[in-house]
Amino acid sequence: MTEENASSYTVGKYRTPDGAPADIVIFTITAEHTNRTTKSLPKRELKVLLIKRKLWPFEGMWALPGGFSNDKESMYETGRRELEEETGVRDVHMEYFNVYSKPGRDPRGWIISHAFFALVHEDFLAQRKAADDAADVGLFAVNELGRPGLELAFDHQQIIQDAVEQIRSKMLLTSIAKEFLPDEFTLSELYQVIQTVVPDFEEANFIRKMKSTQSRSGVLEPVLDTKGEPKKSNEFSQRAAQLYRFTGSMPRLSLYS
Repeated sequence: MTEENASSYTVGKYRTPDGAPADIVIFTITAEHTNRTTKSLPKRELKVLLIKRKLWPFEGMWALPGGFSNDKESMYETGRRELEEETGVRDVHMEYFNVYSKPGRDPRGWIISHAFFALVHEDFLAQRKAADDAADVGLFAVNELGRPGLELAFDHQQIIQDAVEQIRSKMLLTSIAKEFLPDEFTLSELYQVIQTVVPDFEEANFIRKMKSTQSRSGVLEPVLDTKGEPKKSNEFSQRAAQLYRFTGSMPRLSLYS
């Protein structure tokens, strides 16, 4: 076996991938006010941002936003750049979660995709528009993906499914719900956001537990007004409810159960 060193190594000895893109699963939660006569929480729905491809391959099909990395940036920097190019936002929650390298996944060659998910408040996506290399851009409910007529390009359906599992797990173990909420919110709003991402989450005594459980102390705090009194809101209910905010501390255990 020949031993290599700096002088004998040649880059051409090993085949390199034909490209290493970053694909971004951009999640948001939309809020629709369906009843204007009585005060109630809006209808919330977990959605993902997709772009309609303008070029081969899969021209005209919906796909995840993303793009190829270059040798002057890390994959994480590529993901951040692509996220800003597609949404116009920066400094939002983004995490790497998997690599996709199944042979034949991309007809352009040996393409190894690195996948990230990003959590973006719907207000930041209000002015979204298609980038130059896309024909259109839109938000799609996660539970609609994969239906006839909405098949996705590449292996992006699988990537989205994997990303959904990631955020469902993290929703119950961390404080990422704050990415979909205003800075100040009621516990009913928080509970609804959790259920929007994790539909089978049920906790009959959620509000009581969130107020009393010591293991969550320091993660959430009640908001006070300028006089030091509890700050409340009746935007979504007849009776004013206490407003809370996340402190920035991370929970030691599951935050909600």
